[in-house]
Order: sequence, then structure tokens, then C-alpha cells
Amino acid sequence: MMEQDMREKAKNAMRLILEAARFEVEEVDEPLDLSAVRDGVCLLVLCSNDRALIGQFDKTNYSLMIDDQEMNCKKLLFTLDKDIVTENCIQWGIDEFVRYTGEAVLADIVSRELSLDLTPSKSKKATIAVAAESREVEPSGISLLHFPVKLSEQAAIRAGGVQGTARLRFMPYFLFHYTSSGEQVYKDRRIPFDAEGWGAINAINGIKIELDGKEVEDSEIPGGAEVCDPHIRKDEATERIVSELIDRLTQKVRIKQEKGDAIFYEEKVLKPDRKNISVDTKQVYIPVWQIRGRKIVEVNAFTGELLSEPMDEGVEVF
Repeated sequence: MMEQDMREKAKNAMRLILEAARFEVEEVDEPLDLSAVRDGVCLLVLCSNDRALIGQFDKTNYSLMIDDQEMNCKKLLFTLDKDIVTENCIQWGIDEFVRYTGEAVLADIVSRELSLDLTPSKSKKATIAVAAESREVEPSGISLLHFPVKLSEQAAIRAGGVQGTARLRFMPYFLFHYTSSGEQVYKDRRIPFDAEGWGAINAINGIKIELDGKEVEDSEIPGGAEVCDPHIRKDEATERIVSELIDRLTQKVRIKQEKGDAIFYEEKVLKPDRKNISVDTKQVYIPVWQIRGRKIVEVNAFTGELLSEPMDEGVEVF
């Protein structure tokens, strides 16, 4: 049994989650805990480990009458019992509870609507099975040098904060590793130009990001994903990297000189030599979830980052 004080805390947390998803939440008579209504969707919430109570909840059909219109209610169960399986409920356990509680707090901080997966547990399992079967039957057949997809479709939708259709796209980048060496000496000043680092340039819009190549892999991408074509050539990207590195390492040296009673300063601009700069550039792809709903939102499927800049040209961004 879920103790009464624990059940009360769970109910309060469920209220927080549902209100972050813009539901109007009210307490209801026992044995249920909450009702939540939004945009023609009605949820009844039960927080319990009582198998008999859960079984009754699972098999009972509930409806709500609003303005003389009857609305069928979905059922949301939160239970700590991992062995309980329901047929007609949206079932949340510890993982979902922890995830949505944290996301609800974040949604409140950033004033963003929380997106919830309200698919019944049975349907979710069937969907996963069908998706797995599709990947086996219809592989993409396309192998690319790319960063792995670490963010699922549903997680991307939650991160984007909008409901909509998600599409996986692989965006072309030029991954680069640069090294610079050498030095310049002017009078008594010695200026070194030692530098090393990683980065990447978007091969469509030219936006540069910090990225290293440790996790890039040459493997088959998921079926149904879109592969976007580059608009910038590799040599153009390399020259831009070199030019920007030279500008960053260039220094102005000011030397104080005294002649008799006069004091003057001499200024010299010292740049690294192009021949001392080495850049290794290769084309890779970064996976991005593009969610189309009330607006278009893009989420980096490798880092989980909500993108503030479009990955390609002509895309509306969040």
C-alpha cells in the first residue's frame, strides 16, 4: 500500500506536472486523486500501489459532462509497484515521475508549456514493437560518418515544448582539428603562436560550433531519416578556419622607446605564418529532430540542446 502521506505528496507532485502542461486540475473524491481538463482532454489520476484498487480503476470507464456534452476520460496511474501491468491506463512509474517532475520545474522557470506523453501503456509497448520491427525490415541502407542519435523522438518533443510531428534530419558539418606552432620575435619581445583545438562548421549556413570528434561513428543511419546536402565546399570551410585562426592569434606589440628627452611608442602587428598552421577537415553529419506543430522547433539529437539557430536556411525557429 502507498502510505497516506506518501500518496498526498505524490498527488501534489502530479498536480504540479499537469498544471505545467496547462491542465486545469481539481481534487476529486476518493478513491481517485485528481481530475485534469485541457482542450477537450479529460484525465483522471490515481496514485496507488493497491492492486485491487488499480484493477478496478483500469477496467472502469469514466466520463465527464461539460456543458451538456459527455467527454470520455483518460486514466493516468502513478504506482511504485513495478510488477503492475494495466491495459487501459497511462501508467507512470518511478522513471516517468522523476522525469516529468524535473521537467515541470524547468518549464515553470522558463515559462514554457510542458509536453506530456499521454499514450496508454499498452499502446506504447505495441508502438515500440512495431517500430523495432520496421527498423529490421526496412533499414535505411545509408552509412554516414555521423554523431549518434542519443535523444528519442518523444524526448525531443518534450525538450521542444510543443506537440507536433517529429522528423529526424542529418545535417552536414565540417568537423575540423587545427594545430598552430611557431613564433615571432620583435626586438626583445617573443610572441608564440601555439594553439590546438576542435570545432565544426555547418555546411549549409556556415554557423560554427564547438565539437570534438571522439564520438563520431561510420555506421548506418535510422530508416526514414532525411540527409541534407551541403551548400559550402570543404576547401571554403578550411580557408575560413585558417583565416579566423590567424586573426585570433594575431597580436599587436607596443614597444616603448626613449631618445634623449623624448619618449615614443612603436607598434607592430605580428601574425602566425600560414605554413605553421595545419587543419584536418572532414565532413560529418549531426542528427537533428525537427518538430512541426504550432511552430517549428529543432532539437540536437546528439546533445539534446534546443537550437536557437536554424540548422539550415529558411527554417522558422523557436
